[in-house]
Amino acid sequence: MTDQEEIETRLTAAWGAPVTATVPSALPGGASRQTMRFTAEAEGRSRDLVLRRDLSGPAGAETMDLEAKVMAAAAAAGVPVPELVDSGASLGGNPYIVMSHVEGEVIPRRLLRDDAYATARETLAAQFGAIAARIHTMSPDTLDGLGRQDPIAALRALAERWDSPRPSVELGIRWLEDHPVPAVADTVVHGDLRNGNAIVGPEGIRAVLDWELVHRGDPVEDLGWLCVKAWRFGSALPVGGFGTRAQLLDGYEQVAGWRPTDAQLHWWEVYSTLRWVLICRQQAAVHLEGEEDSLEHAVIGRRVCEAEFDLLLALGLTRPEKIEDTLAVVDAAESETVGTGAAPHDAPDADHLLAVVERTLARGELGPQGGGGYLARVAANALRIVRRELLLSAEVTERHRGRLEGLGFATERDLAEALRSGAVTPVNPRVVEAVVGTVRDKLLVANPAYLGRPDAPEEG
Repeated sequence: MTDQEEIETRLTAAWGAPVTATVPSALPGGASRQTMRFTAEAEGRSRDLVLRRDLSGPAGAETMDLEAKVMAAAAAAGVPVPELVDSGASLGGNPYIVMSHVEGEVIPRRLLRDDAYATARETLAAQFGAIAARIHTMSPDTLDGLGRQDPIAALRALAERWDSPRPSVELGIRWLEDHPVPAVADTVVHGDLRNGNAIVGPEGIRAVLDWELVHRGDPVEDLGWLCVKAWRFGSALPVGGFGTRAQLLDGYEQVAGWRPTDAQLHWWEVYSTLRWVLICRQQAAVHLEGEEDSLEHAVIGRRVCEAEFDLLLALGLTRPEKIEDTLAVVDAAESETVGTGAAPHDAPDADHLLAVVERTLARGELGPQGGGGYLARVAANALRIVRRELLLSAEVTERHRGRLEGLGFATERDLAEALRSGAVTPVNPRVVEAVVGTVRDKLLVANPAYLGRPDAPEEG
């Protein structure tokens, strides 16, 4: 039976009337969850619906069932969510949810740029705060299956499963351990509340999406996750690129009746940024461990340093700086010389060939009908990383070796393990300088423009 036929059968049973459905069409989504849109008609009335399916098969049934229960509870608590239409353990062999389609925009760059959302941007931070507070009114004791982990233990588990010992991660964990904040009563925590996981219209937020990471824990976690620099997309405004921390807390306080302190919010912002470092490394492992031959995930591996840099910013150990991309200098020269061939090869040289492929991909001239699209841009970015590494490798390697030798270590792993064991103090200026310098050098190759992205100013 096809997906279309199964949907018709399921909805006919749910609605008590014969249903005809269109063939579901894929929407952008992650590797583990499939999202598809279709139209269903019954008794002369049609509805636009969305099918969300866990592709892990029966193993994902418990999580998908919990997601459906939480969405229903969220709607009862006044949280804007798509209407839950149907859910079950198997559609095409995989657990699923069918929900109403909500019109609006989810792509963060459009929300931050387009004039249509100018009015919404003024209130989005407060809206997110108010919605988070409504989520936190839900009692975790009424929802069976909500897990809870010690936050720092959860970070350790991520680090040990998906990454080699990393000095920046050790600095972050030590800071979290040394700056504890008061515990508050557990609530339901969305787990991925951010710019990009909400449908927005010109008036503001219409629906909160992606509840698969829901759990019980400290409510301020959701607020800290909203402040991760990765969700700002180049803006200096700390909440999703559209608002201030004060606006976020104002919206939260108005509904929750209490206001997290700046120290609580900062702790969870550091925590969340460190978590994002490890999630990026986990995403890279999809390619590195052979699960999928993925250009996108391979490139993410080289961009983990962006999240590391954000962590060092959150810890106050570095600051943004404008850096000229090495390729800008090289490309300016190549526009005149077109690359002299290195003996015994004819011109153009290897870097020029890489540059031509990069520019062609970046213009979207490869792929069907000349529209290379997103993956072409990812490929162009990969080539830029390769070119910078070829050009800068010798000096970056020498600086890296010098930093480690100056501290008495042979590898980064040795330094990370010394930080973890306490053999080296994380407040040692030479250690901090070495960690910052390494992350900075990685960004010089991976994405030098990221070094100049503005950090959110201190508030208050």
